[in-house]
This record gives sequence, structure tokens and C-alpha cells, in this order.
Amino acid sequence: MQFQFTHVVGSLPLALNATQYTNAAGESFYVKTFKYYVSNIKFIRADGSEYAQPESYYLVNEGDSASKTFTIPNVPIGTYTGVNFMIGVDSTRNVSGAQTGALDALNDMFWSWKTGYIFVKMEGTSPSSTASGNRIEYHIGGFQNPNNIRTAAFSLVSNKLYIKSDSTSSIHFQTDVGQLFQTPNLIKFAETPALMTEPKTADIADNYSDMFSIVSIQTGTP
Repeated sequence: MQFQFTHVVGSLPLALNATQYTNAAGESFYVKTFKYYVSNIKFIRADGSEYAQPESYYLVNEGDSASKTFTIPNVPIGTYTGVNFMIGVDSTRNVSGAQTGALDALNDMFWSWKTGYIFVKMEGTSPSSTASGNRIEYHIGGFQNPNNIRTAAFSLVSNKLYIKSDSTSSIHFQTDVGQLFQTPNLIKFAETPALMTEPKTADIADNYSDMFSIVSIQTGTP
């Protein structure tokens, strides 16, 4: 079973440091860095029971094309009508210190000074930014005060996912960077060029709940 992610900004493909985009407030910007954690993946069967993949932590990084497709092993054979995953890292792993693999501190997604993971990181520039160098920086994490863990959930009732022993199924997700600043909370670079630990980070967390959509499902027949 594979997950594949493609990144866009609105209707345009994401190209780091190459394409100028416009946010919902009409401010132009470039993207230098975009990466996030997908974790605690669950598959929902037609009878409502769940299969939760153990130890499922993946760092998806636009700057590392290999990270945008990953295999989820040992999903039981069957028919599934839903899938969901956490955007971020659960509280248990947040307080376990720096770890290995996707959670390795070398991935530059761990606050050693604060203890805990950055769930979503977006960096770039905008002429509207009042910060030094016109930078824009959003490092969103934390599981308490505020709790920025969110879940992306998808119904597969009308397009069921079949896991079989003789083929590999896949789901292709699209992730819209522009959604970080759009709805339900409009973020203006001129007013908020950077966020890290402030309560307002929850506004972006509420926005990234909706930044994923399913483009296609490749699956066999029952």
C-alpha cells in the first residue's frame, strides 16, 4: 500500500524558490521550504473497524522527492471505506526526546530548546513581509497550549480501497500550501510574517486540517 503526495499552491504546482505565488490576501510570495509530518495512519473497514499502522511516522518534504511517496507495509487484505492520519506527531513521541528515522533531529523538525516536534514548516519570502529580508516563517507544532495536532480524514465510500495480495494499491494526495493561510483563518504576511510558538499558531493548524485532498486511488477489484 502506497501513499503519494503532490504539492501545489492553489492551481499551480509547487516549485521551491522558482515560482511567485499569491495568497488569499493578494500578497505575493515565494516558497523556500515546505515539509510536514504524517503519522498514526488508520484504515477504516466497511464494518467500522480500524487497522492502525504501528509506528507510522513519515516526514514529507518538497525538497526530497523520495519522501513524497512511501509504502505502508502489512495492511491487511480487505475492503476499506475510509482513511485518516494525524498531521503532526502525537504527544507521547513529543516528550520522548529526539529519535531516529523520520523523527531524527537531523531532519530539522525538532525544537531542542523547547522539546517537541515541528509538525508543519513553511519558509519563504514575500515583499509584504515586515520581517528582516522579507522572510516569512511558519514553524507550527505543539500538543498543548495550543494543541496543534490535527487529523485529516477521508471517506472512501464512493471509491473503495481494496487491498489484495497480488497487487499494490495506492492513494495519491494533493497538498495545497496556500491553504495554510486561507480558511477558516486568513493570514496576512504583512501582519503575521512569522509564527513559532504563539497561540496564533492554532489558526494555521486549523487551516492545515483542510490542505489535503485525494487526487486518485489506484486499486484492484474485490
